[in-house]
Amino acid sequence: MTLQKKATLISSSVAALLTLIKLIIGIASGSVAVLASAVDSVLDMFVSIFNYFAISNAEKPADKTFNYGRGKIEALASVIEGTIITLSGIFLLYQAIKKAYTNEISQYLNISLTVMIISLIITISLVLYLNFVAKKTNNMVIKADALHYKTDVYTNVAVLVSLVLVNLTGYEIVDAIVGGCIALFIIYSAFELIKDGVLILLDRAVDDEIVKGIENIIRTTQKVNTYHLLKTREAGSQTFVEVHLVFDCLITLMDAHRTSDKIEEQIKKLDEKRDWVINIHMDPYDDSQVNKEK
Repeated sequence: MTLQKKATLISSSVAALLTLIKLIIGIASGSVAVLASAVDSVLDMFVSIFNYFAISNAEKPADKTFNYGRGKIEALASVIEGTIITLSGIFLLYQAIKKAYTNEISQYLNISLTVMIISLIITISLVLYLNFVAKKTNNMVIKADALHYKTDVYTNVAVLVSLVLVNLTGYEIVDAIVGGCIALFIIYSAFELIKDGVLILLDRAVDDEIVKGIENIIRTTQKVNTYHLLKTREAGSQTFVEVHLVFDCLITLMDAHRTSDKIEEQIKKLDEKRDWVINIHMDPYDDSQVNKEK
């Protein structure tokens, strides 16, 4: 089993445990903040399970139907995950507004505090693990999962503050306000997930730093006169690079091929965590203007 799959299974199991605990306490206590955290954990569980299947499919090799592989499933998963988070935030905002109007009384505050402290410790540990996996694999789904659970850390801290204030002051409106703020924060955090996923689905180029690195490698390589039609994109853990290299028309095919291989190896060293797919087209003259005219 790959590290990515193992990470999604662990996050799913943790989310299931937190969901069970928070739902019981949230419903029993009547705290909107705790219930908000519980609903978020329910969504965490389903999202992590979905991520497992997304990664499983994304890791399948290219075939006759999917010539470039299924890497974009991860970006699609990120968009779906962000959408689900947004919907959960809207639901929690509704619950907070409802409590502000009805002024429901929270109960079992001491038990709720204990549960949220335990939940906070577990969630922080999970975030640290997911960040480790994300850095090691450069997997977008794991990055999204790590960000998702990072927002849960802030959520748990906010819930703890809410419970303490309600316990000390008796003002139930604090619970509603904190619950509403958590909901708005959840909606805001989901925006980046959706945006990044959509941009990858639209074949956005890789970071400028990587592109400049590729350009510098090509410019400083001997026997290459110039280049054009440099294109980059990402799909899951794969990074695709296409470029036309212009050689002297008298160079042998063997020399041009060796030079291209050298460039490929140097590009791969820019970030060895990436799964590079590099396609170099060798031109005997610069035909970029001819292609533009066509």
